[in-house]
Amino acid sequence: MASSPCGNSNFDSGLEIKTRSVEQTLIPLVSQITTLINHKDRPKKSERTLAAIHRVGQAVSVAVGRFVTVGEAIASENQELKDEMGQACFEARRAGDAIAQLTDVGSAMQPQTDGRVTVFSDRTGMVKAARLLLSSVTKVLVLADRIVIKQIITSRNKVLVTLDKLERVSTFQEFVQIFSQFGNEMVEFAHLTGDRQNDLKDEKKKARMAAARAVLEKCTMMLLTASKTCLRHPDCESARINKDAVFHRMRCALEQVIEIVTEARSCGENKVFPTSIYNTIKDFKCSVECLRENLHSSTPQIVAAELEALVERTEDFTDSPYTSHEQRQAILGLCQLARQDTQQLVHAWIQAQQSVLAKEGTEELEVAILKTCQSISDLRRELHKVAVGRASDLLKAHAEHLPLRALKAAGAEGNLEAVAEYSRTLTEQKEQLVETCRLLCHVSGTEPLEITCIHAEETFHVIGPQIISAAQTLALHPSSKIAKENLEVFCEAWDSQLCDMALLLKEINDVFEGRRGDKRPYLSLPRPGKHSANLKTAKAVKLDAEEQTSMAKLGLELRLLSSDVDSEVEKWEEQEHDIVRQSQSLASMAYNMYLFTRGEGLLKTTLDLFHQAEVLSEEGLQLCSSLRKFSSQLVDEEKSVVITEMEKLVALCQQLQMGAKTPVQGKTATFQKVDSNIQTTRNIMTVVFSLLPVCNKLIKKYKSERTSLSSLQDWGDRQDASTPVKEEGALSSKNTNGFGVKSLEQHMAGLNLLESK
Repeated sequence: MASSPCGNSNFDSGLEIKTRSVEQTLIPLVSQITTLINHKDRPKKSERTLAAIHRVGQAVSVAVGRFVTVGEAIASENQELKDEMGQACFEARRAGDAIAQLTDVGSAMQPQTDGRVTVFSDRTGMVKAARLLLSSVTKVLVLADRIVIKQIITSRNKVLVTLDKLERVSTFQEFVQIFSQFGNEMVEFAHLTGDRQNDLKDEKKKARMAAARAVLEKCTMMLLTASKTCLRHPDCESARINKDAVFHRMRCALEQVIEIVTEARSCGENKVFPTSIYNTIKDFKCSVECLRENLHSSTPQIVAAELEALVERTEDFTDSPYTSHEQRQAILGLCQLARQDTQQLVHAWIQAQQSVLAKEGTEELEVAILKTCQSISDLRRELHKVAVGRASDLLKAHAEHLPLRALKAAGAEGNLEAVAEYSRTLTEQKEQLVETCRLLCHVSGTEPLEITCIHAEETFHVIGPQIISAAQTLALHPSSKIAKENLEVFCEAWDSQLCDMALLLKEINDVFEGRRGDKRPYLSLPRPGKHSANLKTAKAVKLDAEEQTSMAKLGLELRLLSSDVDSEVEKWEEQEHDIVRQSQSLASMAYNMYLFTRGEGLLKTTLDLFHQAEVLSEEGLQLCSSLRKFSSQLVDEEKSVVITEMEKLVALCQQLQMGAKTPVQGKTATFQKVDSNIQTTRNIMTVVFSLLPVCNKLIKKYKSERTSLSSLQDWGDRQDASTPVKEEGALSSKNTNGFGVKSLEQHMAGLNLLESK
């Protein structure tokens, strides 16, 4: 439950703040109120102090007045919330008026004994008014948030109705008409749920929402081709099975979205997400380490039971037919060692409780705690090694997609026997991938990544049979273009999930090695005001579902290149090198542009994308300056290689900069500009990816040859001072001004949150 931002115990505990937008709207209000309450109560107040207090108080009152006006308008449009919203608005207005009156402190020369009650003479009244204001404003925001939830539910219901109509159509003409309506409704639903996903505070719910939206995104194209195939071949059983599976999965995903936004079935989440080994290890180590502070924080029986539960879960690894004999023996050996160390811990624990010499008993217990935690950490490391190793091997083995190619060829030839044979091969691969996702879930390290692993497992489990049914349909109708297209769509979905699994594997490794799996903390939108010229000449729009689909492949390439660049910079010894830092920044912005193609992330509109493209081009040009500085220390042949690639990069960055600034009119032109910007960004990332290993190799070479130099930075500083490195305008990790807390007057008067709702 939420508590008062001011620590007020009387704050309405029935209000839980679940979204970042509500939380961020309250922050500036809390800041201003705190300023009023915590002013220094000096005997003499300067004219400047009095004026500042009066100004802040009046700003609060005016902003609250505007805020309440919007709240009352919302109440009038939503009868079911009219009474609650009206009461909250009344209380907010009353509190705002009280604060205005208390801060009307007059002049420094005016005597304070004129009988007027002010913030100086009635601090208690000020605190009371502040509490009432915070409580009522929070309630208005939370009530407004319910309207967003209602919009999502209404949108889902519209999609479900149209989905039922689509499932029952019998003619192509009817299908085309209804699918067009369905597409528009899905676009609306995608925008509403995308905004909600980004706004959620709970990372676990955010991950579940992302998984459900990914299913809907991929299933929309599957639904189109599966329905067309079924209409073309109405008597084909495999086509009907294929279509039914798509509709069922879409309905499940729609239901999951509603469960998340309404918090339905929250009590049943444990059934959906069983405890992983990672969480069991975390709980066990916590119980053990708590003994340092309190010998009676647990009991030997509880600790022993936690260990056995942990060991039992390792059976998913040891019982797997794909686990090698050596790996199985290593896991079993580490489990036995953990049991022995835990037994010694229990013995030392009991001795410490009974020991007269507390210091001696504590030292023995400390040694036992350290040994137990170490053996558990060794077990976790081995399990991680097994799961990640198997996943890497599978991804390499499936890189050529041999069963999918064979299925498509056999289906096109009408060879049912060959389809059956390759279907068995695909089913075996599916089982391997499903089990590997289950093992990755155990070692994922965070709840959001656990959910992503579960989503990957479910996706492979469902798409495998769908590919087989699509291949059977094609084999029965080898001349059918629609059946061939349908099989291609399902194969692409399988390929896309393998790419997602590769990224998931990288994030799990990042978490295990201490590099948080969250996406790039140095990523941000362009700074306010920097690109204000474009804001006046262009209209902010979002990509619709069709445009997002056409962008999907290009976006995927951008995502993979971003990941490749990140992997390459990790190989550098000097992580603070300018080339590393600027390449990471480029990768982060490219990743954000990829998220835009999916309707996710920080870039909401085409304007946001164009602004990001401008900033990316500026960062790319800074990287060129760093490369020029670096190349000045190279010999002719080596210098030529770097300069050649650098010149390509300069040309591409300038091309992106010009393209992002070029004004366009109309939907088609805007989409073409988006496509051009993303293609140019992809080309930039390709050049960066090719440059990084070359530069890293040369740096290592020169570093070894120039042993007299204390560091590579000293060597780099010797370049000609006439080559300045531009630093103005870079989107660096330290620049977070775009997301700073705005003043109350600006934030509350703008009322972006409520006006959008």
